[in-house]
This record gives sequence, structure tokens and C-alpha cells, in this order.
Amino acid sequence: MSGFGKVYLIGAGPGDPGLLTLRGKEIIEKADVVVYDRLVSPAILGFCNPKAKMVDVGKMPTHHKVKQSEINKLLVQFAGEFPGGVIARLKGGDPFVFGRGGEEALELVAAGVEFEVVPGITSAISVPAYAGIPVSHRGIATSFHIITGHEKVDERVCHPESKAKDPGQNLSLDFDALAHCPGTLIFLMGIANMDFIAKRLMDCGKDPKTPLAFIEKGTTPYQRTVMATLETAAETLVRENVTAPAITIMGGVVELGKSLAWKKNLPLSGKRLVVTRAAKQASGISARLTALGAEVIETPMIETKTLDCPLIACHPESKTKDPDQNCFADFNSLVNFDILAFTSTNGVESFFRQLLASGRDIRELAGKNIASVGKITEKKLLEYGIRCDYVPEDHTGEGLGRLLRDVVNKEERVILSGERSSESKDLIESRILLLQGNLADDTLLKLLPQATRWVVYETLPVAELPEWKREAVESADAIVFASTSAVENFCSVILSGERSSESKDLNRESLTTPASCSPRLAFCIGRMTESAARKHGFETVTSDETTMDSLVKKIVEHYKKES
Repeated sequence: MSGFGKVYLIGAGPGDPGLLTLRGKEIIEKADVVVYDRLVSPAILGFCNPKAKMVDVGKMPTHHKVKQSEINKLLVQFAGEFPGGVIARLKGGDPFVFGRGGEEALELVAAGVEFEVVPGITSAISVPAYAGIPVSHRGIATSFHIITGHEKVDERVCHPESKAKDPGQNLSLDFDALAHCPGTLIFLMGIANMDFIAKRLMDCGKDPKTPLAFIEKGTTPYQRTVMATLETAAETLVRENVTAPAITIMGGVVELGKSLAWKKNLPLSGKRLVVTRAAKQASGISARLTALGAEVIETPMIETKTLDCPLIACHPESKTKDPDQNCFADFNSLVNFDILAFTSTNGVESFFRQLLASGRDIRELAGKNIASVGKITEKKLLEYGIRCDYVPEDHTGEGLGRLLRDVVNKEERVILSGERSSESKDLIESRILLLQGNLADDTLLKLLPQATRWVVYETLPVAELPEWKREAVESADAIVFASTSAVENFCSVILSGERSSESKDLNRESLTTPASCSPRLAFCIGRMTESAARKHGFETVTSDETTMDSLVKKIVEHYKKES
């Protein structure tokens, strides 16, 4: 077995990424290959090792993208191609609950490939729970039974009295036993055959008034519950256009769903939102949106990298804009500055990382005033034990520049009154240090032309997205933007219609503007971000304050009005 990689048969659960097990997440984060099917949530695929080879073998009810026999062989093949590697077979639900994981495991055993099974949360229990239906309940149901509503053709056994050609009539189920079973009946993959299943159960004596629920796309943003009875099941399926994936649950416990349904009451239930913040910053807002019922697709459009040493940026009025003309800053020169102004959390983290790397520490800031562009950056500074002296009410670069300009003017008035030794306004202004990224605009330097700007980090655009993530983004309800650079790169990558080299053969329609695709709605932090999104044709909703709390509140308010 030493010549093979190890294969993990992982249950991804029913769809909600919060239901993926810790063990499953641990493995896909380091996997060299991930072989996944169509029921795996894109939010879960977002946990995968970004360098992993992603293989979509998704199967539809009437069309197998890759046949099961071929999937079995693929797992052996990848185990051979990646000796000592980690191959993750990511399956919806649980691998051993009608997931054909047993067949895959037998193939691996026959080939001498080491494997491990990581159980997943089965949809048979979790999906009803998300609809407020307990599969067992004291006094109503003391057992529950999970039944397949679909079998392979060669597994079907014709009913001896069956004359019709409906393939559903060939299900090898003991309908008489099921009809007299007092517990809850849960059918997986049975939507296409439910008309026949319902008729056979009633023929065998099951009460036609038995409560029944179809739960479509369970635990995802698009979950829907349709109530019926056994005798109205067929007509309800047609009238409500119930489609797979869906489960069918029968029994008295279904009635409890009328009062216990909790997920649909969450304010963002049914919404898929794309968060474009840099990966290390996305978790905070993602967790809040998820707790409110949304499915979050983290799609960072920018990456930030701390420079080894700060650069002194060229002044906007300088004749040369060549970045190579920038020179390295010397931390010894911190003594020359009275005010340090931070315009982002990235700037805070990068500055202190560089300060420590230079052999210095926070004591270098003794006696200096600290300015922050807004509350988020102010909070980040507090994590380093630094309280801000200046925070503008308008949490923008322009707001910060005006505030610091007022500080300079006040200092100048003090000088002119003779209360201090003679100094010039330019000299006061020159003692301001701006700590920013390489893509920061010139707003602050134009308002404070004598200030010094250090570039402490660089912002790098994400070049492309894998096809599975692109599809998830294009099916989302809205995009969350926190910066103009995220907007610009999103439009460059997503709306350009460019595809990764692996997906150019799909011949999908190119997207050129938000008007030609979904989503068209953008939730934005700040007026500059809003302006950038509108420039590209997005409908925008902007937070009242430049904070994540304000943005989340605005998102909830928007969908509350919509409903």
C-alpha cells in the first residue's frame, strides 16, 4: 500500500456547510485531490485545499456525469498518481446511506488501496430537523425507517401483479410491511416514483390521510417544505412542481412541522451571499450572515501581503510615478512623526509585523497620537493595546484627511497666538505619517501634501476562480463588497467571461455586465465602494456606517422589506 495515496470516503452532509464534520473539514483542507458530487455545497468546497485537483463527478437523477464504475476506478487511479497523498471522495449526506460508498470501498480493497470512512450527517434525519419535523416523537413515532425510492434497473424486482411499464412499479420494496409500520417513513430519491409508492402503500392498507411532507433542497438556502397527505401526494407533486433533490417523510410527526419550523424564520433564510473580503478578514462577517440563515460563499477577490520593509511612496505631484523610485523607510525616522494615521486593518497588522521584525516594539509609539479611518481599524488597533486619538465621523479617507487637516490648522492657530515657538503649518503637517497599502488613492496626500506616506502592504488581485466557485457566484442572490479594489477585481474576473483552462470547453455564455447575469445586487461598505459598484451597473445597498455591524444590519433590513 506504500505505493498509493490514502482515500477518504467523506460524508459532506446534506448541504449546510455547518453540518460538515470536523474530521471531514480537516481532511479536505489538506487533500491533494477532491472528487466531489453535485450535492456538495459550494460553501463546503470552499474549505478545500486551494491547490487540490478538483474533480466534479456530479450525478443528476436522470443523467450520470460520470458513471459509478468510472468513479470507482478514478479513486484507484488518483491513489496511484499521488503516492503518499490524500485523496478525498466527498459525497453528499453519508457515504454508507444510499451513497454507494460501499461499492467504492470494495473497489479500493480489491486494488490494495488504504481507505478511511468519515461518516456524514444523513439528509434523512437532518433535512426534516431543518423543517421542524422530528423523525421520532414521544406518543407519535417510536421508530423511523429510511427507504430508497430509487433503484438501479438491474436491482428492480417486478411486482407479480404489475402490468404497467412505470419503472417505479419495479421497486423491490415490501409495501405491505411498510404500510403497517407504525413508525415514520422517510424516502430518499423517491420523487420520480412517489405516485406509485403512494398508491401501493394505500393499496396495502396505509391510511390515505397520513400526513406527508416533501422537503426540497433541504438545509440549503433554497429549502422548501410542501405539505400533503398520502392520497394527495401525486397531485401535490405536480401542482407545486417539487423537484429533486428532495426527501419524502410520512407519519404523524409531519404535523409538528407546522409549529416547529425554525429555519424559515431566520431573516436571511433562503439567501446565498458572496463575500469578497480577503480570506483572513471574511470569517467575521461570514459567521454573522450564516447565523442569520444565509449560505455564504467566501470568494476573496484580493489578497494582501505584508512587505518586508515599508516603502516611502512617491508624492502624487511627483514627476515620476515609477514604483521603483520608492525607497525603503527607516524605522529610526519614527521619531520625526507626531501622528500615525492608519487607513485599514491590513495597514495595522502589517505595520506592527514590520516593527517587530525590525527589532523594535510598541514602545516606539510612546507620546505619539494615533489616527484611524474608522471603527473597524480602531478596533484592530485596540487589539495591539493602542487607543486612537482621532477617528473621523465620516469613516473615509477624505473624512480622515479633513480631520487631520483641522488638527493641523488648530496647531497653527496655537503657534500664531504665540503660545508655542514659531513653527510653520507645513512643518506640523510633515510630522504626520500615513500607513497604507500600495493601491491606496491619493486622497489623503492631496489633503495633507506635506505628510509622509509609507506603503506597508501590497494588494494582489485574484487572477481566476475555479469553475465550481464561478457557478456558485453566478447563482447567488447578492455580492458583499467592502472595498473598491474588490469591486474592480470582481468585475475583471467574473464579468469578463474568462474561464480557467480546465473549463474553456464548456462553451458557456460570456458575462460582460451585471445586467447579463445574477446577482445584480451589491451590498457595500462606504460611498467609494458604492460608487465603484454602480459604475459597473450593480444595484447597491450601502451601510449607514463603515462597519460590518452596520452592513449586516442593512442586509437584514433590505430582505425584511423585500419579504
